[in-house]
Amino acid sequence: MNHIKSFVVVSYEAVMNALFSLPRYRLFIFFKITLLRIMGAKVGKGVVIYPGVWVAPGRNLILGNHVDLAKDVLITTSGGVEIGDRTLIGYRTQIISSNHTIPPLGEPFPISGDKHEKIVIGEDVWIGANCIITAGVTIGKGAVIAGGSVVTKNVPENAIFGGVPAKLIKLRE
Repeated sequence: MNHIKSFVVVSYEAVMNALFSLPRYRLFIFFKITLLRIMGAKVGKGVVIYPGVWVAPGRNLILGNHVDLAKDVLITTSGGVEIGDRTLIGYRTQIISSNHTIPPLGEPFPISGDKHEKIVIGEDVWIGANCIITAGVTIGKGAVIAGGSVVTKNVPENAIFGGVPAKLIKLRE
């Protein structure tokens, strides 16, 4: 049974790697979205997926209408990821819905993520390049996340957050 599971996982990774390395032509985006839907994702209209995007395992993903996933975005979906309409996700951003827990001293770290928490990113959000969005975070409608930020806590609507860890810079006017 482990051999079958390993074969399926490696096959998915090979197809994902080949397909998602293709440019953002409409036909290729159609095939990318089709693979995501086969894996259990819900994908809205007008979604743009640049080359190098990586989504694993694909289930528990909801992409609203006109979401833009820039080059090399990484999304882990075991905990669930929901991205609202008209949201822009910048280059090399990581949206990570699974994480390890820190065991007591003397106990080994788990082999794979063992803490799964949903990430919700609202409508009309702009996440700059090279950001990390951690498990369990909600980013409110209209928020802006400055490039290079690490978001570890919820972000209110219309807030501009930035830094490591990300903090309120100001509210949008």
